[in-house]
Amino acid sequence: MKKQKKIVLAYSGGLDTSIILKWLQENYDAEVIAYTADVGQEMDKKKIIKNAKKLGVKKIIIQDLKNIFVKDYVCPMIRGHALYEGVYLLGTSIARPLIAKDQIRVAKKFNAYAVSHGSTGKGNDQVRFELGYHYFGPKIKIIAPWRIWKLKSRTDLINYAKKHGIPIPKDKKGAPPFSVDDNLFHTSTEGKVLENPKNSAPEFIFQRTTSPEKAPNKPSFVTINYKNGDPVGLNGKKLSPAKVLDKLNQIAGKNGIGRVDLVENRFIGIKSRGVYETPGGTLLLVAHRAIESVTLDKSTMHKKDQVMPRYAELVYNGYWYSKERFRLQKIIDLKRNKVNGSVKLKLYKGNITIQSRMTKSSAYSMKKVSFEENKTFNKSNIEKFINFHKKKLR
Repeated sequence: MKKQKKIVLAYSGGLDTSIILKWLQENYDAEVIAYTADVGQEMDKKKIIKNAKKLGVKKIIIQDLKNIFVKDYVCPMIRGHALYEGVYLLGTSIARPLIAKDQIRVAKKFNAYAVSHGSTGKGNDQVRFELGYHYFGPKIKIIAPWRIWKLKSRTDLINYAKKHGIPIPKDKKGAPPFSVDDNLFHTSTEGKVLENPKNSAPEFIFQRTTSPEKAPNKPSFVTINYKNGDPVGLNGKKLSPAKVLDKLNQIAGKNGIGRVDLVENRFIGIKSRGVYETPGGTLLLVAHRAIESVTLDKSTMHKKDQVMPRYAELVYNGYWYSKERFRLQKIIDLKRNKVNGSVKLKLYKGNITIQSRMTKSSAYSMKKVSFEENKTFNKSNIEKFINFHKKKLR
């Protein structure tokens, strides 16, 4: 008897991927394996399993990747101070390479001939997923339903779901829903009223940040502890990477920190408007720059700033596993072993104030910077220094 082929689908348990799951079963003579990567998104594991089983799925895999996600993906990106187009902390972009990598691992484990995802034909995620698939499984077939099926509208999807008994959330009847993606690092919201850039983002779309107006009237304080350039604890208490980010999300979120409203240039050539919430990540970015300011030399810091825009663009475009990103990461991490100490932050109604930077590093010299007379800095050389640079003006 001929063995049935297998397809591994990136499955969230929601309406769209449930429709895709059924569509794959109808159009391919293959067993569909439902794969869910837990990168800290809000999800109901029981619901995912229930919905997949209802559609006849035998293998349902939910993989906990939260610590790997923060340690091996978020932290390297934060060390690069990556901001796409000046403001976006790349929350969706950075999760896709890890999901793609682990999905291919599962595909190889079960000898699947193909993988599939639910990314739309106009979005960036299809590129990010598929570059990751290609890097780790170049011979594995990729099935992208949104680019090939005949379902052309939200109405078509709703009708397809009704036909096959797939549950339809109430907010998805009639008008298209907001498109929401979330993980431990961020939440993004797109679509509906946000598509017109003249419209203000309604307050109800924000899921993990309090508005600054409704934030506490008293400030909060947090100290982030660093070792080799990465956060290793809070307020002197050692914590796992995922736990550090989780706790920072809570404290920053309640203080109205981490909101970004951006019209961005997608890799595929269109502009889109998104509203992002990255509370803990915003604290990590500010604190990391602060700890580097007292631990790294000028040339290293400025070189990092020079490569950052390109680094951020590579992450945004899905080139996490590219030779160029690996090369830039080496530049970014060249002296990360010197980045040790702690940074204390004050959080108040959407604002972050650096309270203190503490380190044993000798990069910052109080003797040299002091306004008191001392012999550690030779001021007589300054005139020569200025005269040298005068020549460069000509």
